[in-house]
Amino acid sequence: MIDDHLAQSIYQQIQDAEHILVVTHERPDGDAIGSLLGFGLSLRDANKRVEMVCPDGVPVNMRSLEGSELIRKSPKGNFDFVIVLDCSDLGRTADVLDNFKKIDLNIDHHKTNDNFARVNIVRMQAVSTSEIVFELIKKTDLSFTKDVSNALTMGLITDTLGFRTPNVTSRALQVGAELMEFGADFHDIYYQSLVNRSFQSARIWGKGLSKLEMEDRIVWTNLTIADRKAVNYPGKDDADLINVLSSIDGAVISIVFVEQPAGFVKISWRAQPGYDTSKLAVKFGGGGHAAASGAEVYGNIQEVIKFVLHETRVLLGNIEKEGILTS
Repeated sequence: MIDDHLAQSIYQQIQDAEHILVVTHERPDGDAIGSLLGFGLSLRDANKRVEMVCPDGVPVNMRSLEGSELIRKSPKGNFDFVIVLDCSDLGRTADVLDNFKKIDLNIDHHKTNDNFARVNIVRMQAVSTSEIVFELIKKTDLSFTKDVSNALTMGLITDTLGFRTPNVTSRALQVGAELMEFGADFHDIYYQSLVNRSFQSARIWGKGLSKLEMEDRIVWTNLTIADRKAVNYPGKDDADLINVLSSIDGAVISIVFVEQPAGFVKISWRAQPGYDTSKLAVKFGGGGHAAASGAEVYGNIQEVIKFVLHETRVLLGNIEKEGILTS
């Protein structure tokens, strides 16, 4: 829980600020957009000048959220209070904050967060950054409108896959219930974020599933730039294919490799309870949680796959040899 004194201190700093910048990470997921939009709209409702920024903009399946059109890809103007959400390190914000000398507030739930701000609220026990933002808003005089509640519900639902991840707590369920009481359209958000898929997303899944491999209880596949072009998929992500792989029986670690522009490869790991891939992600310059982590590395995709699979096998062997499965 956020300390009451800390919450009030942050609120006073927000009140004193004239122009607030709120930023989240590139290749945004539902928690990135949900926490960004939820906090940003609540600040705007308090009559603050607020600019919400996500380097890659808002994914198509999240544009139904009211206020999403206000999110920009880069900041414009001068700001006297800067907030970063759902980022374990500033590298995840691309070049958005390159010209900023200080970050005032960092809110996140990743265990690999490096506490880069003047004030850091990093709660690893929270299932999503949106849960932490909910708590901060509730402890201040900021308000919950229906639009704020919908955005935070998006974050809560997507980061837990509909309350199905191993880290779900009774507190997370309580937050979901309270957001419904504040007017969140729980069913619609669940459907739009976890069930509904574009035709292009289904086709990119087909590309990935056609290359699916499994060995040593590790399952993996890859998506190239050519794959995305072939099916006219507009994003640079895997369309949540990693969540499909993580449900495969017999696999304890799942990996999707996604080729990026300029010679980079995005790596997403998912792990069953007891297997922590976050340290492996950090080794490759990324971060995340024990059960869900990621990194981006430079190199030929086939060479990256070979090296990452080797390191993942080493990790898996060490975990089981030393009997150090996480709780």
